[in-house]
Amino acid sequence: MEGRTPVGWDLPPHIARVPSDVPYQPALMRALKESRALRRCLGDAARSGAPYDLVHTGHLPTPTRLPVPYTLTVHDLRSLDFRGVSLARRAVGRRALGSAIARARRVLCVSDAVRARIVEEFPSAASRLDLIGNGEDHLSLLPRTPSTSPFMLHVGHVEPRKNLALIIEAMSRYPALPRLVLAGASKGDAAARLLAVAEHRGLAGKIEMLGPVADEELARLYSTAACAVFPSVLEGFGIGPAEALRAGCPVAASAIPAHLEVSGDGATFFSPADPDDFARAVMECVAVSAISRPPGNEHRWEDCAGRWFEALMRASLDAPG
Repeated sequence: MEGRTPVGWDLPPHIARVPSDVPYQPALMRALKESRALRRCLGDAARSGAPYDLVHTGHLPTPTRLPVPYTLTVHDLRSLDFRGVSLARRAVGRRALGSAIARARRVLCVSDAVRARIVEEFPSAASRLDLIGNGEDHLSLLPRTPSTSPFMLHVGHVEPRKNLALIIEAMSRYPALPRLVLAGASKGDAAARLLAVAEHRGLAGKIEMLGPVADEELARLYSTAACAVFPSVLEGFGIGPAEALRAGCPVAASAIPAHLEVSGDGATFFSPADPDDFARAVMECVAVSAISRPPGNEHRWEDCAGRWFEALMRASLDAPG
């Protein structure tokens, strides 16, 4: 089911697009309209003699009063653990997540880190959790040809939990650090605020914001960067470090569980609270032109899709509760 903004990529002909007027934001309006649109879609399908067995969703709040069970993918646990929002918002987020997990037939977790945290917070859900993960083999592999003008590459949204201010602080302390290139969309005015901080530190000329980039350009960036940097304070799955390591690009990553899980065999880690430690990790990476991951460590989308299908089949066959 598509929202008010249709899916922006081609789909195979056997996948039906069901239009709706569900907006992406605000979240409460999305949840209200999404539940109504889903119930209407499910009712139409049942009356046509081709009923659906299951609904899958990947965001909060989850739909309510559905006539069929649903499964939920939990991508990260910012609603529990991101200290960048108020205690009140985290409390609301915890209640929404707890309710969604309690009502879901099965919960699909993108990493062991996410699964372990859910079990810690909601022990009764342990028997309904499936580990799926993400793939990293969607990008072309190009030969490593580091740029003659070295740069650090960050891939991901520009937003507070990515902890990009740490890089600016480190660059102000260590002028020898390479320039910074950011590939990814800004959430709200986060990019403007980051640039203002950089300008205040006299670093605006060493920051380049590319916005969203195509896969072909992303592959080229990984092949030419001196290193890829990921200072996040919270992630569900470290897809950026995984992509970079597969491309042979040295990685400096914050020592958070999701990063340690996917990149423990090739990254240099640092404390996400310590700009000096970040600078140390980057300089270690810059001294290495390329890295090689051990065979068999690649996360393949085909394998992920197989596990996802198996989880959905279990959900459709499980008895309620």
